[in-house]
Amino acid sequence: MAEHVFGGIKIRHLYKIFGPNGQAHIEAVKHGLTKAELNEKHGHVLGLRDINIEMPSGSIQVIMGLSGSGKSTLIRHINRLIDPTVGEVLVDGVDVVKMPDADLRQFRRHQTAMVFQRFALLPHRSVLDNTIFGLEIQGLSHKTSIDTAMQWLERVGLKGFEQKYPNQLSGGMQQRVGLARALANDAPVLLMDEAYSALDPLIRMDMQSVLLDLQKEIKKTVVFITHDLDEALRLGDQIAILRDGEVIQQGTSQDIVLRPADDYVANFVKEVNRGRVVHVEAVMSPLGATNAAGGPEIVAGITIEEAVRILASAPEGDVTVVDPSGKPIGTVTFRQLAAAMVNSGDPGHKAAA
Repeated sequence: MAEHVFGGIKIRHLYKIFGPNGQAHIEAVKHGLTKAELNEKHGHVLGLRDINIEMPSGSIQVIMGLSGSGKSTLIRHINRLIDPTVGEVLVDGVDVVKMPDADLRQFRRHQTAMVFQRFALLPHRSVLDNTIFGLEIQGLSHKTSIDTAMQWLERVGLKGFEQKYPNQLSGGMQQRVGLARALANDAPVLLMDEAYSALDPLIRMDMQSVLLDLQKEIKKTVVFITHDLDEALRLGDQIAILRDGEVIQQGTSQDIVLRPADDYVANFVKEVNRGRVVHVEAVMSPLGATNAAGGPEIVAGITIEEAVRILASAPEGDVTVVDPSGKPIGTVTFRQLAAAMVNSGDPGHKAAA
């Protein structure tokens, strides 16, 4: 049997109204009834309004927003821990909303795995026994479960801690157990709901690095919920920003930082360290009649901060930006790069000015 290629996630026209008769208010919400009006007039709460997101296979999709924005409600629709009022959640082309109970149970066991904010470890089970928990539910043999769990515990840096109990571990180590447990299930979709929010900043950065390093190899479809913009920008191949149950903007980290959709998003990104986010292509001058390739080279796709580090000892003058194949696509100066790190506007426009 040929290996099945997982096809990603598509969410279409998803609405969630919490209350005894949410369906009765869908049309009013579709025609503009606000969250406040729905609650005041009808005693119902608008959780999600017309969510449309496509999450490509093998990518990290970050859902970002403040408390109450609907991000945790949204992620729980993917494995149908919450039923939508209306809408579709297509996982690998199959609508999870329409799955019979038996199919849904199999889907949750084999297609998705979840990592929780508060670790959700069983206190009476060792690290190893926590890690094999999902494999036991799947019905795998004890030996296979142990071998798989040991492999993932080593991968997340917990070799030698197999017989410890959760209360003997730091928060970061407990979250590594949660990650190993999720990865051991070998599900194509990894759901991470505020997975690192309870961790100290340095441990949080470390866990972000663990995920990014693992993702290069495992290429899961990761849905990552966070309220932290720096975390979203570091992890997300795509980012969707929610407010009051609606998607305000979605795109790459470049899109969010350089082209905020409104003042709400602009306020989020104004304090961002642009040097760590913006790529050199946003600053460079495209090749044309007034400039030509020559001198030192840097590869497109690296951040301004990385480029500054590389060029710190380079001579003054133009630096050529090349694509991954080595073809020159533009030029940039050290001065342009340094200026873009402190400018509050679009660095591309500033550089061109």
